[in-house]
Amino acid sequence: MYPKEMTDPMVKELTTLGIKELKSKSDVEKALRNKGTTLVVINSVCGCSAGSARPAVGIALEHTKKPKHLYTAFAGVDKEATEAVRSHIKEYPPSSPSIALFKDGKLIFFLQRSDIQGRHPQEIAKDLTEAFDEMC
Repeated sequence: MYPKEMTDPMVKELTTLGIKELKSKSDVEKALRNKGTTLVVINSVCGCSAGSARPAVGIALEHTKKPKHLYTAFAGVDKEATEAVRSHIKEYPPSSPSIALFKDGKLIFFLQRSDIQGRHPQEIAKDLTEAFDEMC
C-alpha cells in the first residue's frame, strides 16, 4: 500500500473531473451493472505512464461525446476494487495504469500500460475520444 499523502493528489486529479472512486468489489459490480457506457481508470503511482494517463482522461472528458458513467480504482491502494475490475478484463494481463471502456458491463475498449507509456496526454486522449465517438 502506498501512503495516502502520496496518492491523494493523484486521486484528486481524477475525482475533480467527476470520476467516482471504486473501493470494493461490490462498488465495481454495482458500477458495471450500469446501462450505457462506463469508463474505468486504473490509476497508478507510475510517474511516466500515469502522469500521462490522468491528464489524457481530463482532455478526453472535454469531448462532446463521452461515457455516461465515470470511475477509478487505484492500483496498490484499492486492491479489492482493482482486482474486481481486472476480473472483467480477462483479455489483457493486469496493467496499471490502464483505461477501460465498458458498455452494459462488457469490455469494448481498453488501453493498457503499453498503449500509454511514452506517449503524450494529447495522443492518449485522441485514442479515447475516437473510442468515445464510435462507442458512446
